Amino acid sequence: MGTTAEYECPRRVPVPPSKPFLKSLQTSLKETFFPDDPFRQFKNQPASRKFLLGLQYFVPILEWAPRYTFDFFKADLIAGITIASLAVPQGISYANLASIPPIIGLYSSFVPPLVYAMLGSSKDLAVGTVAVASLLISSMLGKEVSPTENPKQYVQLVFTATFFAGLFQASLGILRLGFIVDFLSHATIVGFMGGAATIVCLQQLKGMLGLLHFTHETDLVSVMRSVFGQFHQWRWESAVLGCCFLFFLLLTRYFVSAMYPLLLLSNFH
Repeated sequence: MGTTAEYECPRRVPVPPSKPFLKSLQTSLKETFFPDDPFRQFKNQPASRKFLLGLQYFVPILEWAPRYTFDFFKADLIAGITIASLAVPQGISYANLASIPPIIGLYSSFVPPLVYAMLGSSKDLAVGTVAVASLLISSMLGKEVSPTENPKQYVQLVFTATFFAGLFQASLGILRLGFIVDFLSHATIVGFMGGAATIVCLQQLKGMLGLLHFTHETDLVSVMRSVFGQFHQWRWESAVLGCCFLFFLLLTRYFVSAMYPLLLLSNFH
């Protein structure tokens, strides 16, 4: 056996000199809030160029629109038709989950992507409503105002809640606080996604069983109590039709066609 001296590295790695506390804190804050260094492009630029770069930074469409070609348009048109075939029934379904008119769900499927196309910078980001937010709106606001007895006031409360939610989310974006998501563990995210899927599936029992009145709670016990407490109101026609559509969706996903959700929606209505 050789000695440890035989395995010593001939060149030692120098230890970096220690930085002052304020300098180290400044570097850490810069890496946390501005990892992409957005102000790098403004260095050594005239005032007019800085103004143009600032507009392009906050409104990215001003940057890529001059370079937009017909080939891009053809690809975007196909992608838009494909996504619309999924977003239309999805928007209507999420509106039903939130106990608001379906037309609002259609607006929520069209307006956010249109705004993001002008103000967003990612090419692979889905923008729109989500099932969990729709369920939370229905469960929280339904306790204060009944969506069936006072629908106008209920819709106004929904608009107010979504406005402040958007204001809060915009503030997080302006302050660049997206790094907070890094503190969420993988188990927390997986648990949230699994719980959200379970809640959405439970809420579909109302439509599949043809129930007119359903609980606004989202926990398993309350939903099961509401379902089996209205056993005499179950409609076998709705159950059979819902199971057939569900089986059709599960079967046709192996043949990949984006028009099947729209076909089911049109037949259902």
